Amino acid sequence: MKVLSRDELQVAEGVLLKHLPKSYKVYGFLYGINRNKPTTLEVVVDAWPDFKVIICRPDPENKRASIFMKKVTYYSTDEQSLRKMLTDENAVDWSTYFMIGGLDVSHAPVLKQVSCDRRVKYKTDILVHLLYLQDTNYLHMPAINRYNLKSICHMKYFGGDEKGYRKIENLISNFPSCCITDSQGQPVSWILVCDYCALGMLYTLPEHRGKGYAKIVISTLAKKLHAEGYPVFCYIEEDNVLSYKLFKNMGFIEDPSYRAAWLEFNFLD
Repeated sequence: MKVLSRDELQVAEGVLLKHLPKSYKVYGFLYGINRNKPTTLEVVVDAWPDFKVIICRPDPENKRASIFMKKVTYYSTDEQSLRKMLTDENAVDWSTYFMIGGLDVSHAPVLKQVSCDRRVKYKTDILVHLLYLQDTNYLHMPAINRYNLKSICHMKYFGGDEKGYRKIENLISNFPSCCITDSQGQPVSWILVCDYCALGMLYTLPEHRGKGYAKIVISTLAKKLHAEGYPVFCYIEEDNVLSYKLFKNMGFIEDPSYRAAWLEFNFLD
């Protein structure tokens, strides 16, 4: 197992680019790291330069890593190499709570078996569709009227605890975002970019729904991301039919053979 250096991360990003869409989440993390976005992660591979498994995990030397949820993500082209990384190489810390996000559901049996062998509790948190946009020509900007687009959303509307507030503060301070405000400057609809560069946290206040604002913020941010070279993709929970139809109708596509999931380990009952 090898921890990648700055120069090696640049090379790995180029390799992952060839494996889209399945490599999107790890690619998104590396895209941000390689453009000096703040991170609490380190990146390890099973071999270099011809790696079959690449894992983003909390950096034990980063003091800020304990502030945020302990998240892990990976991309693998070989199940046996993945199993070895999770067992013999101890690529993740099995002694504490963590979540693996955006994993290929076909790998779930391997993860569950390793968990059982280590007597670690696990559960499937969510199953999701991975949608991505290759052509922004599908995106049309409706008239905005008296509503104004803001590049940074007002954090007070996201609520949550101090940890959640700091997470949102980090995202809107370091990644693109889009918000529609009313004539008093109050947000009515917004969307952010996660630290792995996916579109996320799309929300419109209930009293302002049905006016097309979600399409406006998605279109605006997607075009901005595409123009700046960012990947344009998102994860939609399987039971969120409305969002799935919205993004599909706007030209987002998916690989029908691929489905992703979030798994939690060592969670509290």
